[in-house]
Amino acid sequence: MIALAAPLEAPVIIRRCRIGMADQRIAGSVQPYHAAKLLPADDAETYLRSCFDASAVLAQKALRNVLAELSNYEVKGACILLASGHELPSLSGILASHALIHTAEGEFYRAALRDACECCDIREIGTKERDVAEKAAEALGRSADNVQSIVAEFRKVIGPPWTQDEKLSALAAWLALARCA
Repeated sequence: MIALAAPLEAPVIIRRCRIGMADQRIAGSVQPYHAAKLLPADDAETYLRSCFDASAVLAQKALRNVLAELSNYEVKGACILLASGHELPSLSGILASHALIHTAEGEFYRAALRDACECCDIREIGTKERDVAEKAAEALGRSADNVQSIVAEFRKVIGPPWTQDEKLSALAAWLALARCA
């Protein structure tokens, strides 16, 4: 997660962290669909619901902690990066495909984050990960190359690591800052 503060033209990173949403007390919760694949169908649904409920609580707690740390700022919104895929099939269809298991796990954690935003009264927008640079550039009235070069420069301020996930999160935060202002 990356949090940016105004000004919109030259935002400043005010928080960088990872939000843990897997309840370590539940076996297999880091990859819940992988674990569910090993269970009978009825047990898999119950297991996934249990994991989701725990993940939603953890996401909400983490988000409330970040909001407390940012209490000197007015949080305008959040952007969750979305997958590029299609709608998922039934649980049995998901569990029959290793690729869909991975897709479902991404959607699982995105849903927990969306629930946390809703519980914390944060306006949440979503954009496909592959489109975030273009959408941010459009919202800011800049070229995608310009926006990406500014995001790359954030590394000089906050230091390494400055991973691709963090760059994408910074683009998403800048998009949220522009659209939720």
